Amino acid sequence: MYDEAVMNTEIRIRAFRAVDDPVTCQKFIDGHKSVLEYHGIIKVTSSNNEWANNPAVFVIVVETLDGQKLYGGARVHAADGITRLPIEDATGYMDDKIYEIVAICAQHGTGELCGLWNSKEVAGLGIGSLFPSIAAVVIAEQLGLSTMFSLCSPATVRFNQWIGSTVLKTVGNDGTFYYPKLDLLATAVFLSDADTLEHAHPREREKMLSLRQNLRSVSEEKSPFKNISVKVHYDLEIRGANKKEFKIPLKPK
Repeated sequence: MYDEAVMNTEIRIRAFRAVDDPVTCQKFIDGHKSVLEYHGIIKVTSSNNEWANNPAVFVIVVETLDGQKLYGGARVHAADGITRLPIEDATGYMDDKIYEIVAICAQHGTGELCGLWNSKEVAGLGIGSLFPSIAAVVIAEQLGLSTMFSLCSPATVRFNQWIGSTVLKTVGNDGTFYYPKLDLLATAVFLSDADTLEHAHPREREKMLSLRQNLRSVSEEKSPFKNISVKVHYDLEIRGANKKEFKIPLKPK
């Protein structure tokens, strides 16, 4: 079910460096925790709250225009050569190949789309899932990320395919892991062209390229699953973004 009152209002999708807005980070943490607990997931590695103090983490939120309420969001963790990506912490003990793959990609700028969640009020609309995923790829250009990883639930694999990701079959069991618990399956996916987006669905590619040219804009967005339109205010400019910040040389063995 969705809340009709929510659909009659405008929303904002905003991106920022985590350390620049600790108040919203805490709202993100609380909202994500609530959703995980609703699904019976008490603790996952990617929900470790230390990310809020990491300058290599960027947050995307779906919120009311006054910023008082969050409906969902996502995070982009840039590989900085210091802190492992969440996918490394989540799967590395099951398959250590992920470490080398990330290190190789980090030379040209890589990161991870993670922490994707949405409140029950907007479940099934794409507002808390597809739209933040698109925004994550949009901001990748500002950060100089040419590739992106993600560890997806079965429900979000298709969103990642729409934005151009493919299953990373070189890790796990053809790309799958039992995570965050033994009765849940997660799929590792990889976006190989976060800069050009050549493999994205034409509809999503057009949207992402347009947003990169109009980081602050307003548009009427249609839910991919229901005949509902929402006016979205995009605010995707990252303060102090530097395309050279996350080019991490390989460490000698």
